Amino acid sequence: MSSPKIVFVNRFFAPDQSATSQMLSSLAFHLAGKGMHVSVITSRGRYDDPSSDLPCFEKLNDVKIHRVCKPRFGRATLLGRAADYLAMYRAFAAAASRLAGPADVLVVKTDPPLLSVALAPVARRNGAHLVNWLQDLYPEVALGLGMRMLAPFAPALVAARNASLKSACRNVAIGERMSARIEALGVAPERIDTIPNWCDDDIIVPRPIGDNPLRSAWSLEAKFVVGYSGNLGRAHEYATLLGAAERLRDHADIVFLFIGGGHFTGTLRAEIDRRGLAGMFQFRPYQDASLLPVSLSVPDIHWISLRPAMEGLIVPSKFYAAAAVGRATIVVGEADGEIGALVRRHECGAAIGPGDEKGLADLILAMKTNPARLGQMGRNARRMLDQRFRKQDSLRRWEVLIENLWGRELHIEQAARLTWGDANERGQL
Repeated sequence: MSSPKIVFVNRFFAPDQSATSQMLSSLAFHLAGKGMHVSVITSRGRYDDPSSDLPCFEKLNDVKIHRVCKPRFGRATLLGRAADYLAMYRAFAAAASRLAGPADVLVVKTDPPLLSVALAPVARRNGAHLVNWLQDLYPEVALGLGMRMLAPFAPALVAARNASLKSACRNVAIGERMSARIEALGVAPERIDTIPNWCDDDIIVPRPIGDNPLRSAWSLEAKFVVGYSGNLGRAHEYATLLGAAERLRDHADIVFLFIGGGHFTGTLRAEIDRRGLAGMFQFRPYQDASLLPVSLSVPDIHWISLRPAMEGLIVPSKFYAAAAVGRATIVVGEADGEIGALVRRHECGAAIGPGDEKGLADLILAMKTNPARLGQMGRNARRMLDQRFRKQDSLRRWEVLIENLWGRELHIEQAARLTWGDANERGQL
């Protein structure tokens, strides 16, 4: 029997460098390297460049990439996003109808949101194994972020989303709290797997602060750098950090470094200027994947944030990259949340509640004045990653999941052949 055909569906794929693209690209390339037949259905755009027009078809590292639509409106307005989403639902469903045949594995991510609602009927009609890879849970995320215009449609959206989860062979959550939420929706536990996201921990490794050319290039020598790397989106909170920065404005050796972008980046920069804090902050664009081992090592300590209402709906994957480079993390969010509990349990950082500006400022000063403690927290972070969140472990769990689905198909087919053989021997055929 040939290897299974796996068809992934997501808005972005390599060479795009957004978070969902990086996760999907590394998994797709890994499975293709194991001899599996892998195809990807995606858009022709990039996360950070809606005007880009990638080729309609490409084969990269033995993965067949089918790019079937181009975003027209980008992420600037909600109406523009909605129009792009509708176009993608139609185009992705049509492509999946062509590519995902009987017994194939159709892995559907959550970008655009509620994509499983559009793809579940295709899997059912074509006889494919549906696997939902949940990076977040919509419409709960949108409602939790105050998008009240969705409220009248929420019951219908939730019902359709839940039906797509219950019909799937597997639903892969990226955190334990997300898995618990999915089970609470009525999805059978045996249809839920928890597979954390990951980073390239073989190449993203600890390196000394002093052995970093970017600190020199970015004029950060002799500075205590509090870093943020990745997307600063609607689910994140930055007011607490701004308040802490105001309390620390007399500490000229403290710098807040932002590497990346996102919905709130422009707003944050404007607020920094308004408060006269520009000298304390530095902004850098998303770094090429080849530079991540260096750029992630620039900060003395990382910080991440997540609004408490988003717990169990989103898991900030940037935490794993910070741990990989052996840096402690300050979590601005729920102390008992997915990441907050991890940093406290493994003593690799601290959790601060949103709004606790003084607590965050005091914590930054305490970390700055105790490099031995900070260094131990960084070593604890890497140890935790090696024990619980290695990339190879998550990739292997994906392999096992897919092999089990394919193995079940083999078992059914082999059982049918045995039944036919037994009947033939008895002269019943």
